[in-house]
Amino acid sequence: MKTLLGLLLIVRRSLRQHAVSTTVTALSAALAAGLVMAVVGISAQTRLAFTEGAVAFDAVLGARGSALQLILNTVFHLETSPGNIPWELYQTVKADRRVTAAVPFAVGDSYRGFRVVGTTEELFALKPANGPGLEPEPGGRLFDPARREAVVGSVVAQRSGLRVGSKFNPTHGVEAGGVTHEEEYVVVGVLKPTNSPSDRVVWIPLEGIFRMKGHVLRGAGEEFAATPGQAIDDKHKEVSAVLLKFRAPQAGFALSDLVNRQGKVATLAWPIGAVMADLFEKLGWMSRVLGVVAWLVVAVAAGSILASLYNAMNERRREFAILRALGARRSTVFSAIVLESSTIAGIGAILGFAVYAAIVAVAAGVIREQTGVVLEAWRFDESMAWTPLGIVAAGALAGLAPAYKAYSTDVAENLAPGS
Repeated sequence: MKTLLGLLLIVRRSLRQHAVSTTVTALSAALAAGLVMAVVGISAQTRLAFTEGAVAFDAVLGARGSALQLILNTVFHLETSPGNIPWELYQTVKADRRVTAAVPFAVGDSYRGFRVVGTTEELFALKPANGPGLEPEPGGRLFDPARREAVVGSVVAQRSGLRVGSKFNPTHGVEAGGVTHEEEYVVVGVLKPTNSPSDRVVWIPLEGIFRMKGHVLRGAGEEFAATPGQAIDDKHKEVSAVLLKFRAPQAGFALSDLVNRQGKVATLAWPIGAVMADLFEKLGWMSRVLGVVAWLVVAVAAGSILASLYNAMNERRREFAILRALGARRSTVFSAIVLESSTIAGIGAILGFAVYAAIVAVAAGVIREQTGVVLEAWRFDESMAWTPLGIVAAGALAGLAPAYKAYSTDVAENLAPGS
């Protein structure tokens, strides 16, 4: 115990005496620790959000093409729509006994950069197993499918200023510079936050998309524009996609074979998580490159600890010689240097959590702004446990060379007058 207290006193005195170099070295270790935890944590959370996020349906049926584009467009509201499918196909899959819910989507309009999606009230009845459903805040309600009403996501309400009772006109297209429609919609509900892309969507009745001036339907193979006051024949209708919920997982295999292999009209994106996981596998090299960069920073931090302590050994030779003359063992001097390097690394590892929080806060803001996916800054990840330990271990290893130099200090030579 006395030996340990003695070592701590030596380390404390040295850290105070070399405060500037200690601070700089600890900050480099903090940057290294923060980078490693941020790279690993952001990568893990992003992958989890896109592959196992709170989704209330099992598959997406859409136009023939890329399943990934279909999911990004329908689930995450990021991509452009690959096209439309006829209303008849929607009705067919809805009537299938293997399907418990089929919710149509129609896209193509926006409001101040937020996507306007036409759908049915069935969407709001779907509840994901691992997250909140789409429910209006107190004082609001869901839209009436027969009227020009809308419900908006929490992010839309926050950034656009739309509230219950607000009126707005959708813009044709999802890019800036589109033509504003003359149809005016009134907001009847603001949805509770779900921390998902749905928070960035304006939801209106599907019929509203069909009847909006400037829109044409091609379900029958020719352009058709709805006439006010007249019913639209089903043969003219078409939708961008259909969200499907299956009665059992086996339905996914059967419908995927029927639609993707035997059919030529549509694509069934199923399972959603597997499609997104495949994307992350293809982009995995980016995370690996960032990981290598982060660990290079760790190596630089360890090198700075080594250089700082090793260069200080010349100044401290007399100090170690005095300690040895007073009875300190070589192993005590060696241990003091290793403990000092480990302490510097430990201080850096603790400060690394602040660096980590800053990086994740910035990244989370960008990711939420672009995708609606929310990252949790302090969500526990295994890297938050092993990274600090790894930094301390790297610091201890960096201290071995300076410790050996102190261990080899010649007492008589360094205590001689003029030494």
